[in-house]
Amino acid sequence: MHRAARYGCLQSTFAKSCRFIVLSSFRQGKIVPYKLTDIGEGIREVTVKEWFVKVGDKVAQFDNICEVQSDKASVTITSRYDGLVKALHYKIDDIALVGNPLVDIELVNEEFDNEFSQEKNIQEPKKNQIIETSSNVTRDDITNVENLLGKVLATPAVRRIALENKINLKDVTSTGRDGRVLKEDILAHIKCHIENSNDDDDDEKKNPLVNVTPVKGYAKHMWKTMTKALTIPHFTYSDDCDVTKLIRCREEVKDALKKEGISLTYMPFFVKAASEALKEFPQLNGWLDDESESVKMVKHHNISIAMDTPQGLIVPNIKNVQNLSIVNIAKELNRLQELGKKSSIPLNDISDGTFCLSNIGTIGGTYMKPVILSPQIVIGAVGKIQKLPRFGEGNSVIAVNLLSVSWSADHRVVDGVTMAKFSNQWKHYVENPLLLALGK
Repeated sequence: MHRAARYGCLQSTFAKSCRFIVLSSFRQGKIVPYKLTDIGEGIREVTVKEWFVKVGDKVAQFDNICEVQSDKASVTITSRYDGLVKALHYKIDDIALVGNPLVDIELVNEEFDNEFSQEKNIQEPKKNQIIETSSNVTRDDITNVENLLGKVLATPAVRRIALENKINLKDVTSTGRDGRVLKEDILAHIKCHIENSNDDDDDEKKNPLVNVTPVKGYAKHMWKTMTKALTIPHFTYSDDCDVTKLIRCREEVKDALKKEGISLTYMPFFVKAASEALKEFPQLNGWLDDESESVKMVKHHNISIAMDTPQGLIVPNIKNVQNLSIVNIAKELNRLQELGKKSSIPLNDISDGTFCLSNIGTIGGTYMKPVILSPQIVIGAVGKIQKLPRFGEGNSVIAVNLLSVSWSADHRVVDGVTMAKFSNQWKHYVENPLLLALGK
């Protein structure tokens, strides 16, 4: 058969199987890839958590496109263009890289941004260009078609089998004349692939460790920060606090606040006590700069709170605690907890924390050795409240509500005496919560 005639036959065959159409006089707006831009904080990749659009939807500027989650925070991506969504490049839970396209948008007019008119990788559809119109056809199918129409020798029947099974003909060992791929070759290739897949399944049954779960999302950020933390020379200071007055204070107001939709735990008191103590020890509120070997002391108290979420540990912060009341701190904590349950804490709530607290007491345990969240220099961890016997006046035995607290500090810039004095000041406020309410 003449080469041109054979090519036309192949093109016709694949057009039917892949549901392709040929453009002739059809007029189409410019299709541009909307790329994932740099969202700051050194983030290079994100996980797609939710799509707000689908192929065929119309979008306008500032419409929500999708929500993505980095290893630090969640961000909603909005559209820069008016147009029609032509393709989504990722599925839910796929990893998207900064600089790569998120969606393809067909613009509604022919006036385009200069940045797109100058990009080399964007071309307008040309006359008689073959384009995909079925959502069932993937990029692998396009690659296979290119291979089938390329230099690999095979009959149309063999090419159809390759296309249906998403096989690159260049990967098949050919036994035909002049390197031609025969039907027996591709069937043998498929059989071999199935046997290898079965072997993999058997390995998983024999060895459950074969089932590997990638580290991503918040857990990936914890991986990075804790690896960094191992380079910090920690020391830990622990003490106990009598929180009998604190328990009474909270009990007196928590029901009234609950009617207003505010959940008051002990954590807002701990946060406010830390802020009041930092006013007397400002050198503990800041960031360590390894390169310049200096500490940047910060005036505002952005108290970070270690928080457990379905996606792993996250450490958002309550900003400007020095200006907030205990009730306002509770409101902010409630807001962050609700966002944490949905693993959708925004980047602004993650950034710029200056001092950290963790409450392991809600789970259990007393003393622990918390790990510093770099570049911060101090972290505190409170345990559970225990009612324990202690000696009172006249050697009488009394029941006391004790709370344990452990502080870890960067020993390069913080000494034990300073940490002990800070802890005593924090303890003073926790044991006398009325002073926090009075701002004293």
